Amino acid sequence: MLSKFNSRYFLSLLLGILLVFGIYVQYKMVPMVSDQRKIGTTYMTMNNTFYKIVNAEIEKEVDSRGDILYTRDPALSVDKQCEQIQSFIEKEVDVIIINPVDSRSQKITEALNKARQKGIYIVVVDSQLQDSQVAHVTIVSDNYQAGVLDARHMIENVPSADILILEHKDTLSAVDRIDGFLDTIAENPQYRIVAKRESKGQTELAMPAVHAAIEEGLHFDVVMALNDQSAIGALAAIKDKSLSHKISIYGVDGSPDMKNLLRNTEDIAATVAQSPVNMGVQTIQSAYAMMEGKPSQTVITIPVHLLDKSTIENSDVEGWQ
Repeated sequence: MLSKFNSRYFLSLLLGILLVFGIYVQYKMVPMVSDQRKIGTTYMTMNNTFYKIVNAEIEKEVDSRGDILYTRDPALSVDKQCEQIQSFIEKEVDVIIINPVDSRSQKITEALNKARQKGIYIVVVDSQLQDSQVAHVTIVSDNYQAGVLDARHMIENVPSADILILEHKDTLSAVDRIDGFLDTIAENPQYRIVAKRESKGQTELAMPAVHAAIEEGLHFDVVMALNDQSAIGALAAIKDKSLSHKISIYGVDGSPDMKNLLRNTEDIAATVAQSPVNMGVQTIQSAYAMMEGKPSQTVITIPVHLLDKSTIENSDVEGWQ
């Protein structure tokens, strides 16, 4: 009886030793864990599916390599984004991918320079920094051309117009879009800018801004919005106020919501499509190229294209391009 008990005890002890040894081999003998790359991403807001799509492409590649991705949302706060950069430094990430809350912010510039001094690569996406030397790589859509394309479409389809501009002055990509639009109509006096309103590219800010403009008695028959989210906010305000005259609404993004409105209603004149899928792929490819010591372009500009009633039928309206 005692011998049988001793045999069972010995067998249990042996199995325990083998289990401990197996764990030791897995974590000490296999170098994969210690070789993991760490990447931090912070976008001005995740209240925008554009950035979710960009990040999904990044996450897909990071996961396929067994590396670590930290994703943060500063919710349009410069201070929060700076705190996130500091957290990435403390985590000793290899790359910081950032869409800056404020392209001109000295706080963000200083935080990123601190990261650079620690040997961390900086990739800026969707909007460049005013101090372009901070970034190792900047990846943006052709934002100026987006404004040009919207303006050309308006000139071809609207003989004259009073124009309301919805802008985001803190973001250079948005500034470039509005500049492209304004430069294109500059020699055409029949197109008048009657007001500019700040929207930060958010539907929930654009709607009350346009509400207020209507209540002030402002007349406009074109809305040029820096992005689709603010264009949809403008549309909501116009519908809410039951304006009877035709208003042509222009956006930039090519979001699924905007494409559905363009295909199925008469409410939208056009949008200029950019590709968050391509942006995400280009971003993570550049990040790994730098980590692997390979050459990478310092500025990557992704082409854009106009979508209107004549071209929307050839587009996928359910997803991003």
